[in-house]
Amino acid sequence: MRSREKYFWQSLIGLLAAFYLAFAVSGKGNPQVLHLFVEWIRSGLTMPLPPAADLIVPFFKSVSYPLGIAGFIVLTYFVIVGASNAVNLTDGADGLAIMPTVMVGGSLGVFAYVTGNAVFSKYLLFPFIPGTGELLIFIGAMVGAGLAFLWFNAYPAQVFMGDVGALALGAALGTIAVIVRQEIVLFIMGGVFVVETLSVMIQVGYFKYTKRKYGQGRRIFKMAPLHHHFEQLGVKESQVVIRFWIVTMMLCLAGLASLKLR
Repeated sequence: MRSREKYFWQSLIGLLAAFYLAFAVSGKGNPQVLHLFVEWIRSGLTMPLPPAADLIVPFFKSVSYPLGIAGFIVLTYFVIVGASNAVNLTDGADGLAIMPTVMVGGSLGVFAYVTGNAVFSKYLLFPFIPGTGELLIFIGAMVGAGLAFLWFNAYPAQVFMGDVGALALGAALGTIAVIVRQEIVLFIMGGVFVVETLSVMIQVGYFKYTKRKYGQGRRIFKMAPLHHHFEQLGVKESQVVIRFWIVTMMLCLAGLASLKLR
């Protein structure tokens, strides 16, 4: 499948998921997505969302921003599609993508439990979102399957996840983050995925710019994504992988700290 075709289908699925989640949130536990979509159109695209759908800013007490349905859909689209591609770009070394996915997914599971529990969500000043605790079943399955996969994906890898696995896992992380309203926390905990993606964007953008300006493309990194840059510098693949794991672990701890540090 060509990259444009891949991006088209990603975008289509991401938009459908964004629309569904937006109107499911409006449905207050009994979503009538089509009915709410019609009401949104009739309202001139201005129908508000409940406070539980606001964008939560971590590390600040009771700071959130109302998005509205249009803003919610746009944010959800970028989070899901962005996370999907970010994990896929990171999957370029044995064990590199799966362990950060497991750690970030497990950490999001803590947020799912908190937001789905009326007592803990009130104590920690999070919006109570009924039903999010059920995500722990899916997250537990994803984490368990990821660890089992790592057994065979560790260097030297015997099994590879490919686009099908990486894109799906990234989309799953993005969807979970949207449901539990922790998009910014996902950005923090998934810092390795973010940096890997930025390295590709910077490399491609700079190459095209210099080729247009000087007639010859130039590169900032020896190779992108970033883990290949370190490999080109002579760092062993296993060292790069373990160090990226350590960074992800620290970022996940920072994200979990936002539960209480405000």
